[in-house]
Amino acid sequence: MTAPLPNNLNSANALVLYGESFASRRLLLGTSRYPSPQVLGNAVQASNPAMITVSLRRQGSATAEAHSGFWDLLKKMAVPVLPNTAGCHSPQEVIATARMAREVFETDWIKLELIGDDYTLQPDTLRLVQTAEILIKAGFKVLPYCTEDLILCQRLVDVGCQAVMPWAAPISTTGQGPLNPYAMKLLCDRLKVPLLVDAGLGLPSHACTVMEWGFDGVLLNTAVALSDDPVVMAKAFSMAVDAGRSAYLSGAMKPQASAQASTPLVGTPFWHQS
Repeated sequence: MTAPLPNNLNSANALVLYGESFASRRLLLGTSRYPSPQVLGNAVQASNPAMITVSLRRQGSATAEAHSGFWDLLKKMAVPVLPNTAGCHSPQEVIATARMAREVFETDWIKLELIGDDYTLQPDTLRLVQTAEILIKAGFKVLPYCTEDLILCQRLVDVGCQAVMPWAAPISTTGQGPLNPYAMKLLCDRLKVPLLVDAGLGLPSHACTVMEWGFDGVLLNTAVALSDDPVVMAKAFSMAVDAGRSAYLSGAMKPQASAQASTPLVGTPFWHQS
């Protein structure tokens, strides 16, 4: 059972992807590298994510006993599953993995990862758009992991992606937060689909910042799973996402070049000594 939603998390503020509403926090949580299944389950309960991501390849290499236990845990958490194509280096691998994931998880949702470089885990931007188009035509709801490049993100939208997942920083420098604020803010200004920050966030303040810019959600894994206390960190990130979203909706004050008195002088009484 997930934790109750705060008052500001109602259906009107829900994350909507491909026409489907997720009445939970605007946070997606990865399921790898946690100290134990119990810690993972507690982190999910503490953060109440909209979806949890699962790598079919990673779990497929586990022992049969661990494999069964993991699926049992997923069912118990009762959170929508987002399979991903982690570890795929070619469109053919991606498509085969996506089809297997659809059968295993009985879902059309897929996080598209097409890796172009093993060292940085940078996505293969040259073949990503074509691969996304093939999956969309096959009936998948594609959430593509990509860079913050505006043209790449726009091309993904053009071929039918109804959401895009740009990184905040290359995975090889993960935890540094958004390294290219100008490009990321430009995405919020120019694209008219949900934008979910995937990779590079290391602190709850990073998540709050991108949500203040207008991003629609964040996906986290390493920053939570490898912290000293993943459960507490998951909760901290969830609160940061809420705060950033509320700040964005309420409208932040404009930066000013000079000071302005909070109490104006006009109409202020002056006392005079006789």
